[in-house]
Amino acid sequence: MAAKVTLEPAGRSLWDKPVHIAVRGLAPGQPVTLRASLRDEKGALFRAHAHYRANAAGLLDLTSAPALGGSFVGLEPMGLFWALEPEKPLLRLVKRDVQMPLAVELEVLDGHGPEAWRFLGRAVHQRVFLGPGVRREPVRAGRVRATLFLPPGAGPFPGIIDLFGSGGGLCEYRASLLAGHGFAVLALAYFRFEDLPEYLNDVRLEYFEEAVDFMLQHPKVKGPSVGLLGFSKGGDLCLSMASFLKGITATVLINACVANTIAPLHYKDMIIPNLGNDSRKHTITESGLLNFMDIWNNPLEEPHHQSVIPLEKAQGPFLFIVGMDDHNWKSEDYAHIASERLKAHGKDRPQIIYYPGTGHCIDPPYFPPCRASVHALLGQAIFYGGEPKAHSRAQVDAWQHIQTFFHKHLNGKKSVKPSKI
Repeated sequence: MAAKVTLEPAGRSLWDKPVHIAVRGLAPGQPVTLRASLRDEKGALFRAHAHYRANAAGLLDLTSAPALGGSFVGLEPMGLFWALEPEKPLLRLVKRDVQMPLAVELEVLDGHGPEAWRFLGRAVHQRVFLGPGVRREPVRAGRVRATLFLPPGAGPFPGIIDLFGSGGGLCEYRASLLAGHGFAVLALAYFRFEDLPEYLNDVRLEYFEEAVDFMLQHPKVKGPSVGLLGFSKGGDLCLSMASFLKGITATVLINACVANTIAPLHYKDMIIPNLGNDSRKHTITESGLLNFMDIWNNPLEEPHHQSVIPLEKAQGPFLFIVGMDDHNWKSEDYAHIASERLKAHGKDRPQIIYYPGTGHCIDPPYFPPCRASVHALLGQAIFYGGEPKAHSRAQVDAWQHIQTFFHKHLNGKKSVKPSKI
């Protein structure tokens, strides 16, 4: 008799939700291997596997059965998802088209041996990025190039602008998932997309100001302000937005720098210099990957302190999500500097959540942790850090903290829209 693989919810589920996996119809104590696989939008294959043993009733339930070996060990009910690794090294699982699900195939094989496994059962599960009733609206308003995601219902909803890092383009997967939790989220591109600038040197803060105005003028967005969510380079841009622009309340920063990085930032007649770096200080890991953590100039030293974002002007509150094994730059130090500067100017300290064993690329839950990949802008293989199991747990925990933070601080009543500075 073939084993039956069951998943709850059956058929399909949101990517940021856990799935209950069980196998029925096994022999008592039978050793089996579960294998998961998916292909991304470009056809790249990602795989994970783990060894298990059925209980005395011939049931294997991943909420109670520990993995005995394979891609991970121990009690990890979602391990077959977060442990997916690319068949081709240095690929990162990124979802570009959120309107199409990713299909995860689960197979059950007899035994724990490396060869000649007997096939016992199979199931395919669709992992989706648009929750029931979530609306996706492309935005081409003035200079703004973005996608707005709206929750089901009449609204208005708390608004968030979502920025990714220095790879460029438009990333929608985080915004689409966050919209399923009651937020109107604008996934905002700012370079290397359509008619936007090709280089960060040509990006101006006025562009982000226009995006804030768009959100606050939208009938489905609850004013009088919006929140910001920024990762890496997108994080220091969010700090600059909170420091210079009106209409912003509540900013979440994921492994962000306290200084302006990579390129000078222009706003009206002001320029915040680039923090700068010395690429000769990079190191090479045993695997031949570039480690950039030590190349950045110290923002507290002359003349680099001029690149530090003037937090005395900042509109809080702030939440810093910090991977303590971040090898892109010293996120832990930067969060501490931000906290001290805010305190020195009579402002509330930010909330800082430190995650040991967690690297640079903190995604929504159940994305395979990206420890290294070829950077989209640099074209080189970069080491980002992180221990897979700890990083995966951090992604689940951080996702809850982000939602809680925004729900708490974006509940203002609608009022007159702020004018530009």
